[in-house]
Amino acid sequence: MTTPGLFVSVDGPGGVGKSTVVTLVVNQLAAHGLAVHTTAEPSRTPLGRMIREGTDTYQGITLALLVAGDRHHHVATEIRPRRLAGATVICDRYIPSSLVLQRMDEVPWDTIWQLNAALGRPDMAAILNADPNVIAARLASRGDAHSRFERSPGSSLIESDLYRDTAARLADAGWPIHEIDCTGDRAEDVATILTERILSLSSSRSAHEPQRPGPADLQHR
Repeated sequence: MTTPGLFVSVDGPGGVGKSTVVTLVVNQLAAHGLAVHTTAEPSRTPLGRMIREGTDTYQGITLALLVAGDRHHHVATEIRPRRLAGATVICDRYIPSSLVLQRMDEVPWDTIWQLNAALGRPDMAAILNADPNVIAARLASRGDAHSRFERSPGSSLIESDLYRDTAARLADAGWPIHEIDCTGDRAEDVATILTERILSLSSSRSAHEPQRPGPADLQHR
């Protein structure tokens, strides 16, 4: 029987460097001989693309429903099959991002969780964060169009604070949260920290019977 691979999510405010870090982690893990599959949310399906391009059109509970539907499909058709085939799956954004962005859209925590409650928790949920001023400067330097959330006044501060709150709530609920402050660290250094943690988890997993992830047991607050 193939031992299921790990599922690692990477979340954090826009501009914190998630995508760069994920790419570096995947390269480092591959160099260590791990079979790795990288993915992202919203997914690369037509629904996911519509969500990415439609944050100005869809808001509040409507957007939350679309994102949750995309995630359920993503887990069922890509994340779970890849894991069961033995790959370590690295996902750029997962449930923690919904618990931040949809709350910025005035959707209550409990509602967001109910939409995602049947989904499994990751083996590690990495949450990258940084000084809001640093994040805002990175966003400004991009020079490209940002989502409605990133264009909102004070978005970097709001996102950063909400990610800290989300990390604390999920950790209290038993999620394997791994927070990293990226303010003064290079992306390469952050990636190395995550890679070492993933390799340690992979080594521990191989010494035990494979277990499929159950639904997260989130305590409501």
